Amino acid sequence: MIGEPPPFFHRGPSPLARVTFFALVAIATMIADHRFQALEAVRLSLSVLAHPVQQIAALPGEMFGRVGDYFASQDRLMRENQDLKVKLLEQAAAAQQATLLKAEQEHLLAMEKGKSRFDTHGVLAEVLYGARNPFTRKIVVDKGLTHGMRAGMPAIDGEGVVGQITAVGTFTSEVTLLTEKGQSVPVIITRNGLRAIAVGSGKDGAIEVPFMPASADIQNGDLFVTSGIDGTYPPGLVVAKVTGVEKNAAFMFARIAARPSAGVDNFRYVMILPTPAAGPAPPDAKGEERKATGRDRPKGRR
Repeated sequence: MIGEPPPFFHRGPSPLARVTFFALVAIATMIADHRFQALEAVRLSLSVLAHPVQQIAALPGEMFGRVGDYFASQDRLMRENQDLKVKLLEQAAAAQQATLLKAEQEHLLAMEKGKSRFDTHGVLAEVLYGARNPFTRKIVVDKGLTHGMRAGMPAIDGEGVVGQITAVGTFTSEVTLLTEKGQSVPVIITRNGLRAIAVGSGKDGAIEVPFMPASADIQNGDLFVTSGIDGTYPPGLVVAKVTGVEKNAAFMFARIAARPSAGVDNFRYVMILPTPAAGPAPPDAKGEERKATGRDRPKGRR
């Protein structure tokens, strides 16, 4: 005979009573949390425990999103890089022209009146091309007889003497550079006033100073400027700087080399200066002229 369990285990609250009880407990808990923040500590503890679970659950989606962003960024960067390369090629010519224009502007400003060390009236000329003879150092500029050019007028840039006009056409002129073989310029040394003649060597863009005594006081770094005694170059124009002095007791003259201060082969523009005005005739010449005039004058009747 099977014994039956005590009636106690078959009895308990009904399901409706349980729902009602737990609903009342939930409402009381919500009221207590809302009015008195009674569950704030519990909520914080649960959030700490749930945070790792949330991170692990969100990790796959985050990884897929990062991978998608990476490939999208790579594709965008490649397109932008290609566009920039195309724009760079399009702007390359303009950038090079801007560099050239900037250099020319600085060169022109150096020759501007009031800013140039050569404060005189001149005509700005553009270098068209070099001489046809490759063995001569000459250039052709875009100014000629119609612009008042004459043979012998000096050409300078912002740093010093470039040369002088040796042939004049209607619209162009030929300028013989300072470094042309046999081209001479009377100069003086700014340090001690020593006079000399600077002559182009015709090679390597160098200038020589011949017939300078070995005892002459000249040193490396001395600056030559025009003396103005030839009546062609105005006095005070920078010509060259001494780069080498060789003195040998066995020779009467020193060997002196210099480099022109101007960019004789570099720039695109030069300034043509007028030749200095002729000075008054020497007193002896005036006396001789008066005598000749008086001698040739017919005598009047007394």
